[in-house]
Amino acid sequence: MGSEPDLPPMDDAERARRRAFVAEHRTAVFGYPRRNDGPSMSVVYYVMDGDDRILVSTMRDRGKAKAVARNPRVSLCVLDEQWPLSYLLVYATVEVDPGLDGATDLMMRISEVMAGHPMPPEARADAEEMCRREHRLVLTLSPYATFRTPPRHVREATDLQGLTHWTSTSLPW
Repeated sequence: MGSEPDLPPMDDAERARRRAFVAEHRTAVFGYPRRNDGPSMSVVYYVMDGDDRILVSTMRDRGKAKAVARNPRVSLCVLDEQWPLSYLLVYATVEVDPGLDGATDLMMRISEVMAGHPMPPEARADAEEMCRREHRLVLTLSPYATFRTPPRHVREATDLQGLTHWTSTSLPW
């Protein structure tokens, strides 16, 4: 793993907006390099661990777990789930935690995100059994940069008048 790229400075308000975007959403496209072919992408639910880390659950034998063992650099395209679609791309390095307790804790949190409400304590035994059966582990993403381009959407022909697109750049997490 090399050093992080040199990134332009960013003010605290913009940094806070980007972190809030990640904290307020729940689905993302997890991107990672494959050994052969092009990059792979997988839709995932995720949760934040404080302000600086993102947690994703996966199975030990899935491509994500194998890929991050080879190369811990990944991307997470956080989706806002509303149209016109906006997103925030997060670049991160990953650490893998194979512990059953951590995997179960995360599965309970992700189940709550998926369901949209808290899980009762008695659901933990089922979550733990699933984590054991599926050899679940925790991917801890430590972001170092973000990339965002606000959406441009055409609803009517008049929306094309003066429509512009621009390039963007990676900014520090």
